[in-house]
Amino acid sequence: MSEATPSAPLRRNRLASLSFWDAVFALCVLIVCVLLILPLTKVLYVGFLDPETGAFTLNNYIEVLTRRYYVGALQNTLLVGAGGMLGACLIGVPLAYFVARYHVTGRNLISTVAVLALVSPPFIGAYSWILLLGNNGAITRAFRDLGVHLPSIYGTAGIILVFSLKFFPFVYLMTEGALRAINRSYEEAAANLGCSPVKSFFAITLPLVFPAVSSGAILAFVLSIADFGTPAIIGRNFRTLSTIAYNQYTAEMGGTPSTAVAISMVMIAISMAAVFLQRFILAKRRYAGSFTNLPIKKPLHGLFGAGVHAFCYLVVVLAAVPMVVVFYTSILATNGPVFTGEFGFSSYARVWNELPNVVGNSFLFATAAVAMITLASAFISYLVVRRETLAASVLDSVLMVPYVVPGVVMAIGFALTFNRAPVDLIGTAFIIILIVFIRRLPYGVRSTSSILRQIKPSIEEAAVNLGSPPAKAFLKVTVPIMLPGIIVGAMMSFITAINELSSTLLLYTGSTATMPIKIYSAVLDGEFGLAAALSTILLVSSGICVFIVFRLSESREGAFV
Repeated sequence: MSEATPSAPLRRNRLASLSFWDAVFALCVLIVCVLLILPLTKVLYVGFLDPETGAFTLNNYIEVLTRRYYVGALQNTLLVGAGGMLGACLIGVPLAYFVARYHVTGRNLISTVAVLALVSPPFIGAYSWILLLGNNGAITRAFRDLGVHLPSIYGTAGIILVFSLKFFPFVYLMTEGALRAINRSYEEAAANLGCSPVKSFFAITLPLVFPAVSSGAILAFVLSIADFGTPAIIGRNFRTLSTIAYNQYTAEMGGTPSTAVAISMVMIAISMAAVFLQRFILAKRRYAGSFTNLPIKKPLHGLFGAGVHAFCYLVVVLAAVPMVVVFYTSILATNGPVFTGEFGFSSYARVWNELPNVVGNSFLFATAAVAMITLASAFISYLVVRRETLAASVLDSVLMVPYVVPGVVMAIGFALTFNRAPVDLIGTAFIIILIVFIRRLPYGVRSTSSILRQIKPSIEEAAVNLGSPPAKAFLKVTVPIMLPGIIVGAMMSFITAINELSSTLLLYTGSTATMPIKIYSAVLDGEFGLAAALSTILLVSSGICVFIVFRLSESREGAFV
């Protein structure tokens, strides 16, 4: 009897823990099923319906994969995806190598600009390059006065340029971290055997950091093919699957959007194929280092040093161009949509007088979504890290789906799912908040999971063994320790939430328009001053979040990848 008495509280604690976390797990699964699995299942289902009869058919996919109009869009999508990925690698890998292996003056500035370029919306870059290299852009006019006619920024080249300068930070940040962590003995051995630095890089160094390079490259590819704003703004007659899906869905409104859905599923298939291809390549070989005898940075001298610094600073300048152009044009005086050539704050006055609800919507929706993300990610990360079960692993894997599903696809799924009573959310602010929440939830989960793995389970187990309920032990003991990671995740989620365009463009109404939506429409209407003012507000908001992340993260750049 004396032996059984001490174990009774422990059994009660275990039962309470089981009950509490089982309830949390069930709630998380319910949220994921309703907001992610159900909309995507609806998209998949509608893709097999005949829009006129409602019967099962494969004609939608056959048409998308055989009709010249759609095949051309598919080829264009693959072209800009591959071009954006290649451009990101050609910029990111050399920049990472130079910064990791040499004493490059202004290394912190390079990383900061790269992060700021990463968190700024892609369509802002497209809009900025139009102001510079468009038919009446500043650089275009300057060269035209000299008798030189520059090629048009519109079309394939312009889209790839924007994607390369937007997404190279993924490759740079991941590769730079990997280069600093490999054993330099391999490269020293190659040099002793007579390998030139170039041959040593391709034969030794690049294979060792290939997982990091390929991860950044895949992210650049997936985000390039999923992006809607850039090809819509700068593409003109250059059609991609994302712009076709949007146009097709709006054309099929009131009926069954079978063709738009079929296009969307093709986009998902491309993204998933790219991810699985990368995993297949990595699985064929082992890429490992000992994390000892780490590289030592070398000083730069002579022409080589000048060339390295010139390359690094050129990348910084090109990456910063959109931000500088946006800010500069936002403080130019305007007369309606026309710049007067003088400085002034008329664009900001128009925002204040005409669009206060748009700015308010952006902050309100993003804040509401981030509050939900912060709460959900804290519990989900605990389940994923602490409960090492198959169900928790599946939940973690499913939460990666929003990374590869284009925003247009998610928007179509939401429109198909939540358009009838009792959950008719079309035209409401709540549907905007929900889609931003589920699309950006992985950012919060990844951030909180990473810091939770550094916390020993024995800390909270001690609290439970002393009689504290599991919920109280989690909130009072674990959450305070996780707080830096939670805040970082919230800031990253806020950055992406307030800049969201593709998933909200199909779901908004006049009363729920946000700044990215208004920027997109303003650029199409030639209201460049208004677009610049709104873009500056977005960039400043993102910059403040980046500053907070930098202050709270041990690895500044690592927090963003």
